[in-house]
Formats: sequence, C-alpha cells, structure tokens
Amino acid sequence: MKKYSNSNYWGLLLAFPFIFFYVLFLLYPTIYTLLFSFTDSPLIGWGKWVGLENYFKLLNDKLFLKSLKNTFVFVFWTVVPNTLIGLMCAMMINRLKNPYIAAFLLACFFIPHILPVTVVTQVWSWMLSKQYGIIQEFLEFLGYAKIAFFKKKQFAMPAVAIVTIWWTVGFNILLFIAGLKSINPEIYEASDLDGANSWAKFRYITWPLIWPITALVLTLQLIFQLKIFDQMYLLTAGGPFNSTLVVLQLVYKQGFQMNRGGYASAIAMVLFLIIIVVSIMQYYVLRDKEKDK
Repeated sequence: MKKYSNSNYWGLLLAFPFIFFYVLFLLYPTIYTLLFSFTDSPLIGWGKWVGLENYFKLLNDKLFLKSLKNTFVFVFWTVVPNTLIGLMCAMMINRLKNPYIAAFLLACFFIPHILPVTVVTQVWSWMLSKQYGIIQEFLEFLGYAKIAFFKKKQFAMPAVAIVTIWWTVGFNILLFIAGLKSINPEIYEASDLDGANSWAKFRYITWPLIWPITALVLTLQLIFQLKIFDQMYLLTAGGPFNSTLVVLQLVYKQGFQMNRGGYASAIAMVLFLIIIVVSIMQYYVLRDKEKDK
C-alpha cells in the first residue's frame, strides 16, 4: 500500500507542470472567455451581464455569417487538396532508391513549414506582386495579362489557399512517409507474385494500411484551417470587400479594433464549438470508414 501511494505521489509530482500550464494557459482562458461572452464588456474590464444577447445578435449579423461561410470555403480549398498532395509527394519520395535524393527532396518540402508565417507571406507577396512579381512575368510570357491576385475576389481565396498548402504540406508529407515506411515490404513482394499492378497495390495494400495516418492528417488539417487567421490577415486583410474575411479576423476586428470584448468572445466561443463538433463528426466518419476497410 505504501509503495502504491509513493508511485501515485511521484506520478502527480511529474504531471504537475503539465497540469499547471494546462490550467493556466488553456482551461482558465477558455472559462474566462466563456463568461466574458455573456457580457457587453469592452476589451479590458468587465461590463454588464447580458446573458445570451451576444449569441442572438450573431444570428442576424451578416458579417459573421459571411465570415463563417468564408472559413468553410477556405477549408474546402485546403484540407482535402493538402492531404492528397501530401500523399502523392510522399509516395513519390518513398519510391526513390537513392536515400540522399529522397532526404534532399523531403527537406525541400519541409523547410517552408518551419518558416514563420510573416516570412512566408512576404515571399509570396513579392512573387505575386502585380508590379514586379516573378509569377506575373511568367503569366506575361504565356500571353496572359497581369493579375492582382490578392485584390480580385475570384483569385484572393484560392491564392491564400495555395500559399497555405505550400507552407504546410511538408508536415503532411513527413507523416505519410512515416506511415509508408511502416508497411512491411514483404506484402508488396507477395502481391508481385500474384501479378498485382500499381493501382491494385495502392487500392488494396497502401491505402488501407495508411488510412489511420490519412485520418490523422485530415483531422489536423481541418482544425488548423478552421483557425485560419495569419495568412489571411497578412495577405488580404479580409478583402477585397470582405471576400476573405474569416471568423478569427472578425474576432480581432470586434475585440481589438471596435473594443467589443464581450461580442468578440461570443464569436470565439461559437468557432470553438464548431471546431469541436466538426472534429468529432469527422472522427466518427473516418473511424467507420476504417472499420469498413
């Protein structure tokens, strides 16, 4: 009994730093934001308790509904394409016989992922600049007119999506390569004896065995892209005409620019709830598909 008590004591002692920082930087701010959302408070300080009034206002807030729609449009542009591109690149790198070339290509894909978002957006702003961007020169070479990518409604969202995929796909490639390396090569050798072609190998061996990694990548991408803020704020600032305004930008606008802390907290809590619900739904859908395999 004494030995059991000592193990519990040491376990709690080792877990205490994590519990402390978890409560301080995640649990406490979440509860504080939730309570804040039921008030008409400014950004700093407490205001009057208004109950669900902020949430009812959101139902009639056209800007909030537009930002919510833009967020899901961005998810559509990025989550599945990012996952598919990561899988295809990982399979190509995994097929290389020379380990040095494979490592070099993996590094080329992964390096952008470790860059700060400010560097990434600045590089792409230069490349897509209508005045001196190298991509604009390439368009002219092909006979097309220059395009102000971040100032045209039809191009702004896809342009930010392409930047995001370029920036984050390296992490997906790394996860997929780890999954591909874990597949026993003897399974492929047995399929060669049975005369299986490349598509059959992918359909009946590779895809089912890396499905857990695919589900993980899809879930992580969904959460990350629902929380999009940095790239959109730095590249388009929500324009043109709010066509790229996403939910977290609206939180920033209401809280820091309009000093409506309570209302901004309500928007943040709605996004928090959406992320939880959508993530749980995706988890069960992907889990059922895995059982079917």
